[in-house]
Amino acid sequence: MNIIVVDRVLIRFFHGLQSYFSLGGGMLARIFRRPSYYREFVVQFDKLGFASLFICLLTGLFSGMVMALQALIQLKPFAATSYVGGMVAATMIKELGPVLASLMVAGRGGSAITAELGTMVVTEQVDAMRVEGTDIIQRLATPRLKAMLLAMPLLTVATDVISLVGGYVMSAGYGINPIMYVSGLSQFMVFQDLIEGLVKPLFFGLIIAVTGCYVGLNTRGGAEGVGAAAKQAVVLSSVTILVSDFFISKIFVAFR
Repeated sequence: MNIIVVDRVLIRFFHGLQSYFSLGGGMLARIFRRPSYYREFVVQFDKLGFASLFICLLTGLFSGMVMALQALIQLKPFAATSYVGGMVAATMIKELGPVLASLMVAGRGGSAITAELGTMVVTEQVDAMRVEGTDIIQRLATPRLKAMLLAMPLLTVATDVISLVGGYVMSAGYGINPIMYVSGLSQFMVFQDLIEGLVKPLFFGLIIAVTGCYVGLNTRGGAEGVGAAAKQAVVLSSVTILVSDFFISKIFVAFR
């Protein structure tokens, strides 16, 4: 009996995994295919990008401030506080900036994607589109993917910039002048770090969009099911982002 249960769980898991990657591949394959649904893309970019800007800026500001504060405390006994700018930049641009921005967008935008698509599923709007011959992936999923792929790098850059500003605000109280703060950036950062800081949000945006669309399009159970699907999408996206961040970092380290 236990073997049968395990077998069913494994079959269900790998079937879901196959469906997930099949949806993701279909979304990527349709990015440059017509019709492009430009208006839907603009609407989704506004919902997922501009609407998430404030929370990303707020997160980046206080993250940069707390990073600078901790760095100053650790460096002050060694009279090395001039390196605080480089430490904040290296930490935020390569790791915390992309991850924190993605987690904020996953919580706000990813859940919105799932709830919106899930509501369309349970109210049979998606079935009506299929009856009319509409490509559901092209019409509903791909515009959200394109909006997320454009929004995530921009939000990450904004998060990184405001975190550096927050780091300087905290450092100024310890006698660090702007020239000293900025000069530390080049001592800790190389060009590959900037590339890493932009590649990660692209990949994380892909995860958020595909996960939100997959969970949303497979929603069952009415209004209660929509709420459960939104929660599932946020948890799944957040865990996947953290796991994939480790492997992406390992790949960049291997090519140094």
